[in-house]
Amino acid sequence: MHRKVATSRTAARKIGSAVLYIVLIAIAILQLLPLVWLLFFSLKNSQEIFDLAPFALPRHPKWENYSDVWSSGNIDRYFINSVVVTLGSVVLTILLASFVTYAVTRMRWKLSSFVLGIFMLGMMIPVHSTLIPLYNLYEKLDFINKYHSLIVSYTAFNLPITIMIMLGFYAVLPKEVEEAAIMDGCSINRLFFQIILPMTMSVMMTAAIINMIYNWNEFIFVNTFISSDSLKTLTVGVQNFIGQYQANWGAIGATLMISILPIMVVFLLLSNRIVEGLAAGSVKG
Repeated sequence: MHRKVATSRTAARKIGSAVLYIVLIAIAILQLLPLVWLLFFSLKNSQEIFDLAPFALPRHPKWENYSDVWSSGNIDRYFINSVVVTLGSVVLTILLASFVTYAVTRMRWKLSSFVLGIFMLGMMIPVHSTLIPLYNLYEKLDFINKYHSLIVSYTAFNLPITIMIMLGFYAVLPKEVEEAAIMDGCSINRLFFQIILPMTMSVMMTAAIINMIYNWNEFIFVNTFISSDSLKTLTVGVQNFIGQYQANWGAIGATLMISILPIMVVFLLLSNRIVEGLAAGSVKG
């Protein structure tokens, strides 16, 4: 009797696992369909885009769309701008968020909770409501048409979510390590940079990837603060292929595909880091 029950439970578990895998595969396919459509879109000419079905293969794949947008569409310059702005803002955000999180979780001072609340309030501020005040401020500071406007904006708006990701991890770091370092004569600067930061590498990687995805795909700030063509990023540079009376749809698709690939590669390579960092913060917190 017990063997039959055990066998039936094992069979039920196998069936449940099979159903779960089928559902996950179906969801994965649905997630990949837009990328497949965009790939086919980027290899068609404007006529084929409107004549053929969305997922129909192009009659003569136009791989030259990619070379054309890279060489004559300034995409190479936009790509470099996106890399500079994204990396600069990610490094600054992670560093400042680490400072703030360490201060409010590891140091004892009266206003720590209040300061943390002020940072968390930043998550409630709509981006659109800040465009005009920020533009006026950046104009006075001579930040318009400079990398500074984007890096400062991305850092400010990403700080709250980055601090929130780090909070649970920092709150439960073993205090014995800090106490031992201080007893050995370690200064606070050396303690933070040589001991604390290496211990929080996993959660920093998680926050960095999330910040990177947001910064790379951001459109509103670039379109508002940057008008110089030499400083535009990929998300705004795609507008160059849209004219008053016609648009080069194949070139637009190629540009979008180029803009997606770097982030997709980074995400696939470091996706385990995201899971590890979030899991560590949630479990330890």
